[in-house]
Amino acid sequence: MKKSLGTLVAVLLTSTTLFANLPCESSADSENSFLGMWGMDIAGGGVAWLHVHEKQGFLDGELLWIGGSVLPVSHIYTVDEHTLVVTRTDERVHEKGDMEKERKHIRTWTLRMTKTGDAIIGTMIGPSWDGTGEQINNFKGKRMPPVGAAPDLSTIKYGKPKQLFNGKDTKGWRPIDPNKANGFKVVNGTLQNEPVQPENGAYLSYGNLRTEEEFNDFNLKLEVNVPKGNNSGVYLKGLYEIQVVDSYGSALDSHNMGALYSRITPKEAAEKPGGKWQTLDITLVERHLTVILNGKKIIDNQAVDGPTGGAMSSDVFAPGPIYLQGDHGNVAYRNIVLTPVL
Repeated sequence: MKKSLGTLVAVLLTSTTLFANLPCESSADSENSFLGMWGMDIAGGGVAWLHVHEKQGFLDGELLWIGGSVLPVSHIYTVDEHTLVVTRTDERVHEKGDMEKERKHIRTWTLRMTKTGDAIIGTMIGPSWDGTGEQINNFKGKRMPPVGAAPDLSTIKYGKPKQLFNGKDTKGWRPIDPNKANGFKVVNGTLQNEPVQPENGAYLSYGNLRTEEEFNDFNLKLEVNVPKGNNSGVYLKGLYEIQVVDSYGSALDSHNMGALYSRITPKEAAEKPGGKWQTLDITLVERHLTVILNGKKIIDNQAVDGPTGGAMSSDVFAPGPIYLQGDHGNVAYRNIVLTPVL
């Protein structure tokens, strides 16, 4: 029996829809060219990092955008072999009165990027952070090579130790942003940060302190005292934040003392109560991290996939400074010694 043209069109459309909704099997010939890790520098300042991976034929990913934690994306898809679209969302709950239910407000940002070889350019568009307008950020980046196998640390040779802080002044250090307030000062042989807000007047934005010198791989030893309820961080090469925070008594988490912020969770809790001096012994070699906190190895030669929030650059191979976070809370440092890897 003949079918009408309309019936045939309907059948074809239905079949196309069914096949379009089926996951595609991966193969060497059809593997998505966006798979992998991408480091991005944002116009006007800031760093982003994107990990694109595939599971059972569907794309997924994690995104770091300027600050905060590495978070799962909300959605990710390819428009064609050269174009990728990523969305991230943030949910806020607005408190209402007794007669009204809580209302969730979801904000969405969309990243659209175009790839040429191992380089990308793109734009992120979404609501401004305070919700009063729209923000548009342009960025460019490139594919990051795989981290590779863990190095044999027993074969590593070191140079001469460098004392980064002399206990007398801040020689060898400078603010990252000279336009922000500087809360760092030398007190009784320690480098202290005290970001005090004025009792009256506008909020003061405090900046971070960095070494003048830049380094490749190294071992870094220091002592730190973070008062109860306070927070800071030590950045390696200006890229990777070792968390400094009063987390004594907390369950293991990638935001605790000695963790690689939002990336690597310590394998055991070794922090002391807030207000006590603590020791950090940090080794960074070939994008692998070892952290010994108060004599206990809490991170053991683990791979570092990419920068953490607050990174100064997306280039994980370039030398960079040690920088101390100064915009969060009170903290004191002393005996800061770096020994470079030869």
